[in-house]
Parts: sequence; structure tokens; C-alpha cells
Amino acid sequence: MTPSLDRIAAATRAWLAAADGPLILGLCGAQGSGKSTLAAGLQRRMEAEGRRTAILSLDDLYLSGTARAQLADTVHPLLRTRGVPGTHDALRGIAILDSVKAGEALLLPRFDKGRDEPFDREEAAGPVDILIFEGWCVGARPQAESALAAPINALERIEDPDTVWRRHVNRQLWGIYAELFARIDRLVLLAAPDFGVVRDWRGEQEETLWASKASGAMDAAQLDRFVQHYERLTRHILAEMPGRADLTLQLDHNRQPGATA
Repeated sequence: MTPSLDRIAAATRAWLAAADGPLILGLCGAQGSGKSTLAAGLQRRMEAEGRRTAILSLDDLYLSGTARAQLADTVHPLLRTRGVPGTHDALRGIAILDSVKAGEALLLPRFDKGRDEPFDREEAAGPVDILIFEGWCVGARPQAESALAAPINALERIEDPDTVWRRHVNRQLWGIYAELFARIDRLVLLAAPDFGVVRDWRGEQEETLWASKASGAMDAAQLDRFVQHYERLTRHILAEMPGRADLTLQLDHNRQPGATA
């Protein structure tokens, strides 16, 4: 992980030097790509250099189970599963990023994936010089409507045959998520070599959960279905985002960076 961290830290120092006020750094990467580890490492380095730094994960903006159940009832059953645009409190995210820019103290939400619910307590942080905003689809842009018609996996073919779910997700990216991501100053992409490795990387996370006897760990069949929720947008990000990200790290299957862009 150190080569990736070294490159991101060097770029961040340059961006900070050119910034007029606090820096919001977007960190995008597929599930299991090492975003959280890199974000924590970058926070430690920046704070060691005297930069006040906080982390906001897109995952910590997930809606409650009750709110997602309402979406499942009124829009599409697949929205009960957290993950895709539309299952986060994007308005809360916008308020937090605006507070960063205003130099205000922050209250950062945290999400308990074991319970599949937000934690009752939030994390307080003072005004910051850097907010690292990390998540699997941070900075994502919508697809063309024509790209949504054909299903790309069994989940879409069987459970979203009328394209209601994927069109709803795409509309979120045109709307409130575009407003959220527009507040990012610099965008870093951890680019997986292909989508196939994402299933393997996420499988490693589930093996860790099984070993720790954590609640909510998925078996192989559950995991196969789960990652299909993320496949369309992950593939789109890997095809579209490298051309506009401020820094792209092309990762190999061991999460080590090769070329940068």
C-alpha cells in the first residue's frame, strides 16, 4: 500500500499548496481496492505534517433500514440493499462538505454495517484543512440512457427486467449526487484491473468477517448476488473516470499501483 500512499500524499501536498482554503479530496475505488486503508494512512501523514484532516466515507451516509425499506416499497425492491446512488443521505453529505468549505466544525455520521443501521453517535471534528471523501462511486457520472437498456448480469435481467432500478440509480447521478460530487476539489481513482477482481477482493473481506465470527458475513452465493448490485456503475467508472480524474492509480490484482495518469 505504501507506493499508492506515497503518490497520493505527494499529489495532495501539491494540491494543498495551490488551494485557497480547505481541500476536499475525493477518493474513488471499487470494493476491496484499499480506499479505507489509504484514507487512514493519508490522514496520519497529513496530520503529522500539521494539516488538520478528517475522513468521510460515502458508506457512512447510508440511509437507515427503514428509509431503504420505504424506497423498496415505493420505487424498487433492489433499493433495500445499501450501496447504489439513491441509498445515501446525499443532502447530509452536501451539508458536511459545505461546512468544510466554510471552515466550520463538523459532525460526521458513522454507519454500522453489522446492524445495517447508522450509529446513534456522530464523530465531532474541528475545522479541517483536508477532508478525505472516500467511496466506491465517489465522483461517478451518469451513463447515457441508451446504455441502460441491456442488462449486464443476472441480477438486472431477473430482478430489474423493466430497468426501473437502474434508471432510478442513474437519475440520482444526474441530480443530487452530481451536486454532492461537484463539491470535490480533487479526485483520485484507484482503478481495478477489471471487474472480476472486485469479487475476489470483496471475498477476502468476507473471509475476514467469517474468521472473526462477525454478524452479517455473506456466503459465496450471497456475495455473488451482492456484487452484481455494483457491477454496472463500477464498469462505467473504470471506463470513464480515468480520463478526468486528477490522479489515477492503475492497480494490479494485488492492489499495487502501476502507471499513473
